[in-house]
Amino acid sequence: MVRGRKPFKQTNIRHLITKINPRSPISEQYKTVRTNLQFSAVDGDLNSMLITSSAPSEGKSSVTANLAVVFAQQGKKVLLIDADMRKPTLHYTFRLDNRKGLSSVLVGGTTFEESITKSDIQGLDLLPCGPVPPNPSELLGSKSMERLLSEASLQYDLVIFDTPPVLAVTDAQILANICDGVVMVVRSKQTEYESAQKAKALLEVGKAKLLGVVLNDKVMKKGSYYYYGAN
Repeated sequence: MVRGRKPFKQTNIRHLITKINPRSPISEQYKTVRTNLQFSAVDGDLNSMLITSSAPSEGKSSVTANLAVVFAQQGKKVLLIDADMRKPTLHYTFRLDNRKGLSSVLVGGTTFEESITKSDIQGLDLLPCGPVPPNPSELLGSKSMERLLSEASLQYDLVIFDTPPVLAVTDAQILANICDGVVMVVRSKQTEYESAQKAKALLEVGKAKLLGVVLNDKVMKKGSYYYYGAN
């Protein structure tokens, strides 16, 4: 994992399909997910949501980043927060310095405003993880986290959190209690049904409002064309 002043490794560079090819079939899938999320919140405001998975390596960080892009492309003012303070990836995806971010704001080392980075996508701002702390769950469950979300919600149309997998740690459950909704990512031919069910049950214990599930890496045949899933 690259931290501090260490240079980024080429292997960690990620590509945002919704940015580099917004009219591709994959980008259209993300726009469909965006529309479905908006319909799911028709009876209430969707000002904040978190995206998680049941287990690692299911593509939730890629899905999170691309969804943030398509919401911004729609004209919304979006803040994407890397709340995976155990294995952060947002600074790799957007080529950011990770010396300040969510963790430094929560402990009072930096202010919210000075830790925000504007992306090169109109309407999309970023809050990376910052230095990896020894106590992520405690920070995410703190009053400082509630204040940060309240402040962000006043400034942005939508705040999106990338969080750790549900079955690995309690972080997603903690944040689910203060967010308007939760999206869970499952990977085709990888995520076990029992794991997804257990993750759903744990989120419900945390009083989460489950907005939906994104099926990642699903190949669908239609005529002579193939349409790929969200990732």
